[in-house]
Amino acid sequence: MAQDLQRMRQGKEELQTGKKQQKGKGQREKKRALAGLFLLLAAVLLLFAARSFPNFATWYSLHIYKALVSLAGRFFGIFPISVSEFLLYILAVFFVFCIGRTIREAVHSGKAAAPLVRFFSGLFLAAGILFFIYAAACGVNYYRTSFAEETSLEVEGGTVEELKEACRMLTDQVNETASEVYRDESGQMKLTGDVQERAVAAMEKLGEKYDCLEGEYPRPKGLVFSWILSVQKLTGIYSPFTIEANYNTEMTDYNIPFTVCHELAHLKGFMQEQEANFIGYLAALESDDTEFQYSGALLGWIYCTNALQETDYEAYREIRSELCEEAEVDLEANSQFWQKYESPVAEVANEVNDTYLKANGQQDGVVSYDRMVELILAYNRQQNG
Repeated sequence: MAQDLQRMRQGKEELQTGKKQQKGKGQREKKRALAGLFLLLAAVLLLFAARSFPNFATWYSLHIYKALVSLAGRFFGIFPISVSEFLLYILAVFFVFCIGRTIREAVHSGKAAAPLVRFFSGLFLAAGILFFIYAAACGVNYYRTSFAEETSLEVEGGTVEELKEACRMLTDQVNETASEVYRDESGQMKLTGDVQERAVAAMEKLGEKYDCLEGEYPRPKGLVFSWILSVQKLTGIYSPFTIEANYNTEMTDYNIPFTVCHELAHLKGFMQEQEANFIGYLAALESDDTEFQYSGALLGWIYCTNALQETDYEAYREIRSELCEEAEVDLEANSQFWQKYESPVAEVANEVNDTYLKANGQQDGVVSYDRMVELILAYNRQQNG
């Protein structure tokens, strides 16, 4: 009898302990959900303030974001590889692990509710953290004062004649520098030396001309597994989660200097793609490095002649015929490289990027990259005026 009472008492205590543990777990999950909700709301309010008050966005970019870049640059600069790249792989593995654990616990206990609540509360918190970091280190900057406004460029009013003149000027610059860069046995341009240090030097030099670009730049980083960008037909990517400028190391070399400078422009708060393109173009073209000059000139030539082809095809054909053979080799190699990655994955990635840009106020979506041409014409007008 005494033993039965003891067993009953023990069973009651275990039941109470189990209830307390369940209650404790429930409280933790509730706290996770509330923390995630708070971060999401904070991010939404931050983006709303930036969209509604451009002066706030500019102030934030020049002070808060600048401090974030300095802190993150010093910390993540310790690592020679892209931290954001490997965090992506780690998070992907961890996500799969969490799904597996949730399924296992649901099957083992016979009750799916508790494991699912725990999984989704954790997922909600992670989403809140990531969205807040994105808003603080990227989203606000889409609404800051533009580079054109900062540098008094009058973008409106470009003419076909100005476009023709820009194409001729860039053709001359490409032809002048094409023979001065190192080329392999196939005739393709190949980079020499440390492109990362030279990209920082190019941006710092441009910063001497434009106050909005002055200051230190974290070291850009090539992805170890660049195929993850290649399959999406991406040349580079800015990671707001680690504030790193990343680039594709697999693509044809003439793309790299321009691309690295483009990504570094994002670290100065210029998120609009046409502006980052234009800054990358200027930094490369005005660099003391011939390889960078060639890269900037050839990328500028591609964008401008594409625009000319649509407006005056005969003028395009005439200018196109004047391009030197060395540059033709690079263009052909570039076409062959990207043709390897023609796939539904690349199409989906392009649609995602287009939607992302439009959601951040760039109404032209991926076409906004091409609007760099308007900035080139405005810059030429300013220089000649």
